[in-house]
Amino acid sequence: MVPRTLGLFFGMAVSATAGYWFEPTSGALLGAFAFCLFTVLKDLWKGQKITHWLRHNNVQDPPVLGGIWGDLIDRMRRILNEQRKQTLHEQQRLQDFLLAIQASPNGVVLLDPEGRIEWCNQTAAMHLGMDAKRDLMQHVVHLVRDPVFKKYLTSEVHDGEVVIDGRSASLQNTVKLSVQLHNYGESRQLLLTRDVTALAQADAMRRDFVANVSHEIRTPLTVMSGFIETLQSLPLKAEEREKYLDLMSVQAERMQDLVNDLLILSQLEGSTLPSTNDPVKLDVFMSGIESEARGLSDAQLQDGEEPQVLHFEQLADVQLLGSSKELHSAVSNIVNNAVRYTPAGGLITALWTLLPDQRVQFSVVDTGPGIASEHLPRLTERFYRVDRSRSRESGGTGLGLAIAKHVMQRHGGELKIESELGKGSRFTLIFPASRVVIGETRDSSVSSL
Repeated sequence: MVPRTLGLFFGMAVSATAGYWFEPTSGALLGAFAFCLFTVLKDLWKGQKITHWLRHNNVQDPPVLGGIWGDLIDRMRRILNEQRKQTLHEQQRLQDFLLAIQASPNGVVLLDPEGRIEWCNQTAAMHLGMDAKRDLMQHVVHLVRDPVFKKYLTSEVHDGEVVIDGRSASLQNTVKLSVQLHNYGESRQLLLTRDVTALAQADAMRRDFVANVSHEIRTPLTVMSGFIETLQSLPLKAEEREKYLDLMSVQAERMQDLVNDLLILSQLEGSTLPSTNDPVKLDVFMSGIESEARGLSDAQLQDGEEPQVLHFEQLADVQLLGSSKELHSAVSNIVNNAVRYTPAGGLITALWTLLPDQRVQFSVVDTGPGIASEHLPRLTERFYRVDRSRSRESGGTGLGLAIAKHVMQRHGGELKIESELGKGSRFTLIFPASRVVIGETRDSSVSSL
């Protein structure tokens, strides 16, 4: 600032001196005035260039000016560069924040004080059936026409959440949404949506499971209680008492089977996946399965009935890698089911097959009554029975196929069910090639039952 002031005084002095040579008095004043006017016009011109530079926001191309104006431009350029960097940084942070919200599995909707949509992510748009761009500034209750949601939105307190029906691509698959409002800013609201369909289904399955278990256990208990009351209150002959005790034994055995199957399911759900280092030799393994099946077939044979024909085909030099206990549960369940539901004189064929792609399948084919096609998708559900009365008579718990399916999933395999009314059924267990060993095992120890 000091050098510029000195320069102005020096310029005025020179201009006044030059004017003095033409006219001693007025010439000196005119010269000093002309210099000041020139200086002002020059500063106005420089100021105009700076204004033009700032107006066009061209920070990287400042005008080249000397003196104090050059220093001013340099300082302004540094300040503007810092502000620009800060703005870009904040914009990037905002973009990252919005991308994070977009990637969220939960829906997010920003509402203004009037309840209009200011912004929403794609998840919320999908949940509520909205268009994230087209429906901006639309009132949310005009798009979500659920009376429960409308009542919740208009209430003064939003401490909890409510569950409403969401939009789904299929009428068969109803989507359940949990929605909750949070106040923020100046009378604005944050609407969060969460897909709770799986939780609702799991809760329904849990209730059904508890109800089914209670029913299945209550029935034999009721029967046993009646028998006990009869034994206690009536004078019975020895053969009558023996009959009642036999019936009680059947009901007790039924409850024991149910408890065992429930324990197996619980163990399957809570344990680690089966090892791939424990080989199970199929011929040794199947000898026990065949003995159980023939024993069950003989036990249910009535006087005068033709015995069932059981045909087992082994697969030599083939072993499965997995849990022998779990595999026994899966294989024995589908074999014993065939024995229970195939009438007297019927044929049951159980065979192992090595497929061309090195997978192994175990098939059980029977000549039973068959199963209607509408029942096939639900056969592996817990406690699902095509004929409840017949299932109880046969001694089934309703959990066998559920156990078999669970075991196959844990071993990377699958359970296939094919059936036709009046012609019989075919149950197939298919094991992946990764769990099949042909010939000698990798381990000297062989697991079997």
